[in-house]
Amino acid sequence: MAQLLKSELVWWRSFNLLLVDLTSQHVRLFTTLKVENNGTDSVSEVLLPFPDHQSKNLAFLTATTTEEKGKSKSSSQALPIKVVNPEGMPISLAWYSASLPKELGKGGQLTLEIRAVFTHALRPFPEKITQADAQLVVFQDSAYYLSPYVVKAQSFTVKLPEPRVESYTKLENAKLSGSEIKYGPYENIPPFSYTPIVVHFASNGPFAVAKDLVREIEISHWGNVQITEHYNLIHAGAESIGEFSRLDYQARPYLRGASAFRHLIAKLPPRAHSVYYRDEIGNISTSNLWGDSTKTLLEIEPRYPLFGGWKTSFTIGYGLPLHDFLFQSEGQRFLNISFGSPMNELVIDNLIVKVILPEGSKDITVSVPFPIKEWQEMKFSHLDMVGRPVVVLEKTNVVPEHNQYFQVKYRFNNLSLFREPLMLISGFFFLFVACIIYTHADFTISKSSASYVAKLQWDEVQTAIQQFQGVMSRCLAIHDKLEASLRDLSRTGDAQACKAARKAADSSLKELSKELKSLLAFLQSSPQAAQILPKVDELVVKEKELQEKLMLKHSIVVDAFEKRSGGRDTESRVASIQQKITALRLEVDDLLEVIDEI
Repeated sequence: MAQLLKSELVWWRSFNLLLVDLTSQHVRLFTTLKVENNGTDSVSEVLLPFPDHQSKNLAFLTATTTEEKGKSKSSSQALPIKVVNPEGMPISLAWYSASLPKELGKGGQLTLEIRAVFTHALRPFPEKITQADAQLVVFQDSAYYLSPYVVKAQSFTVKLPEPRVESYTKLENAKLSGSEIKYGPYENIPPFSYTPIVVHFASNGPFAVAKDLVREIEISHWGNVQITEHYNLIHAGAESIGEFSRLDYQARPYLRGASAFRHLIAKLPPRAHSVYYRDEIGNISTSNLWGDSTKTLLEIEPRYPLFGGWKTSFTIGYGLPLHDFLFQSEGQRFLNISFGSPMNELVIDNLIVKVILPEGSKDITVSVPFPIKEWQEMKFSHLDMVGRPVVVLEKTNVVPEHNQYFQVKYRFNNLSLFREPLMLISGFFFLFVACIIYTHADFTISKSSASYVAKLQWDEVQTAIQQFQGVMSRCLAIHDKLEASLRDLSRTGDAQACKAARKAADSSLKELSKELKSLLAFLQSSPQAAQILPKVDELVVKEKELQEKLMLKHSIVVDAFEKRSGGRDTESRVASIQQKITALRLEVDDLLEVIDEI
C-alpha cells in the first residue's frame, strides 16, 4: 500500500473518459481509466476518492478491469472495493480502494471501468413550484476527475433528460449540444485538481422515493413463494404549492402536471401469478398487467397523481412457482431470489427484506453480494408450534443496481411437511370422537340425589309463581275494565252496560279465585317457596282489599246515577274510596315487582 501512495515511486499516466447520466433521479457516473505504471515498484491497489457532498449520497460503487496486452484485451473482472483511510491524504475526502487482480509492474497498463450511483444528488431549484411549473434541478460536480494521480488527458460529458438548460458553468472547451454538455479534453491535470461546475436544468421524471419498503418473501414447500411488498412513497422533487386543479390536470396533463408522476412499472418474474395492488382503503383498480415468457409487467397508478411533497402508501403482492427459486444441493435447500424492488424508478431510503422459512428450518446462512445488516426473528402463523424462522436483511440507500440475486441456505427435514396435515387430521378425528361420546353418554345427575330433587322442586315453584303472576295480572286487567265501564257511564249514561260489565267481572273474578286457591295451596306445601310465600300472601290480601274497594265504588256510582241523587256527600264518599284504590294499586304493583325479582 505504501508503494501506491509515494508518488516518487509510482507515476500514473491515464486518459479519463467521464460520463455523468442525469436522465433520472439516480445520478450515474461512468468512468473509464486507462492507466500505466511508470514507477519502479509494482502496485496492487488503486485509490478512488470522492468529495464529502458526494460520498454521503453514494449508493453503489463497482470497478472492473481489463488488462491490455498489445492489441488484445483479457476478459473483464470485477474488483473488490473497500473503505480505507490512507495516510498523508486529505481527510475531507472519502477514500475507497480497488484491489487489482494481480500486481501491476513497471510499464504495465490496464483499463479500469468505474461505475458509481448517487441518490439525492439533484437539488430542486426552486424548491417550491405550482402545478403549472416545470421542475428544475441543480447538479454540482467538478469538471476535472478527482484523483491522487496525475491525469494526462481527460474529457467529461453531462447527459441531461431534455435539451432545456437554464444555465451551466462555462469553462474552456465547454460545449452544449442538444441534451449533452461536454467539457474537455483537458491535459496534464495535477493531482487533486477540482474545478466546480453547476448545471441548472429541467427534469420532470418521477422523483419517487420509498422512505420505507418492507419485502416479505414467504416460502411454502407446497409449491409457492409468496412476495408481499409494503411501500411508503413520497415525491421527493420540488414541493407543490397552491391549489390543485384536477380539471386542468386531466385536460393538459403534460402542461398542468409536468412535474407529477402518474404511474410506476414493476418488472416481475415471468411466471408471477395472483397479483394484487391495494392500500388501506382496499383494492386499487387503476393497474394493468401483461407479460410474456421472459417477464411480467405490472403498471400501477396511484389513486391520485403525485406532485412534489405528496405521499402515498400501498401494497403489492404476487406468487411465484417454488421450483424456479428454490433448489437443493448436498442436503441443503437454498433460495435464489432478487434483493431489491422490481420498480427501477425508485430510490429506497430504507429497505427491509424478510425471508420467512418453513417451520423446522435450521442451519440458516445468507449470502448477499453487498454489505447489509442481518438478524433473525420468529413468526407464528396457522398451526405453527415453535414458529417459523425469519431472516431479516436491512439496507439503506438502495438503487436498482442492488436488485441482484442473493441466497438463503438452510436444512429442512421432509417429514416436517406432514406435521400440519397430521395436526388437522388428528384435530378433526378427536373432535368427531368427542361428539360421538357426547351424544351417547348420559351426563344427567342421579334422580335420587338430594340436589336433583331440590332442583325439580324449585323448578315447580318457579312455574307456580309464574302462573300466580299471570292470575294477578288478569285480576288487575278486570279491575281496569270496571274503571273503564264507569268512565263510559259518565260519558254515555248507559247504566245497563255498566251493570253488565260488573256482572262479567264478578264471574271472571270467581274463576280466577279458584285458580288462585290451588296455586296458594301448592306454594304453602312446598319448602322451596318459604322465601317468597310471605310476599305472595301479602299480595293476595292487598288484591282482595283492592277488589272490595273497587266494587264498593262501582255500586255507589251506579246507584247514584240511577236514583239521580248525586250530591256533595256522594262525591265525597267516591273520592275517599278512590284514594284508597290508588294507594292499594301502587302497593300491588310494587309487590308484583318484588316477587318477579325473587
